[in-house]
Amino acid sequence: MGREAGAERRHLLVVDDDAGLRELLKEYLAGSGFRVTTAQDAASARRLVEGVHFDLLILDVMMPGEDGLALARWIRGRPGVAGAAPILILTARGAPDDRIEGLRTGADDYLAKPFEPRELVLRIEAILRRAGANTGEEQPVRLGRCQFDPARGELTADGAPVRLTEAETSLLRLLARAAHGAVHRQQLISGGDASGRAVDIQVTRLRRKIEADPSNPRYLRTVRGRGYMLTPD
Repeated sequence: MGREAGAERRHLLVVDDDAGLRELLKEYLAGSGFRVTTAQDAASARRLVEGVHFDLLILDVMMPGEDGLALARWIRGRPGVAGAAPILILTARGAPDDRIEGLRTGADDYLAKPFEPRELVLRIEAILRRAGANTGEEQPVRLGRCQFDPARGELTADGAPVRLTEAETSLLRLLARAAHGAVHRQQLISGGDASGRAVDIQVTRLRRKIEADPSNPRYLRTVRGRGYMLTPD
């Protein structure tokens, strides 16, 4: 069940207290071309995340001790790019309120048990595409008439270059890496080496450069109680 070239570079962390399910997921996902590491609880996952970069984390909610939602909040609270790692919540709690609670932690997607393994793979691939991780390289993001290339730090509007300050480039790059996911203001402060007020000013300036109506932003949105989110086309 090999995947497209470059899939082997996608390193997934599966966190679940069910040993049987962990092994089944590891076997299936490895067969789908991913590199897979597993952890039995949040404490083990924290130690792994602090020392290894993962392209995506799959977290069970109902675990002894610290649950998956608390672990997701901890991940999102980490500074810079480390806190923007894609997260998929995997749990037996599939009611709408549970799904909303999971997404509010900053998770990118939520899949209820029982599930079809093929659906899990498709959701993982969709998240990785949105995060620009499908080839292991940062991909340009389309923002209406604008396009931002995170690798080059270049913004264009209708093909013409748009000048960005160093701080604006750093901020936009962090948001692009976590596209379609909320990035906490503290992450932007740490990642961009700026104060909270400076981040807000930079966001206002970026909106003037990428939004058709900066007062009603379509692409660079405020996430109440968290920070900001970039939503490319």
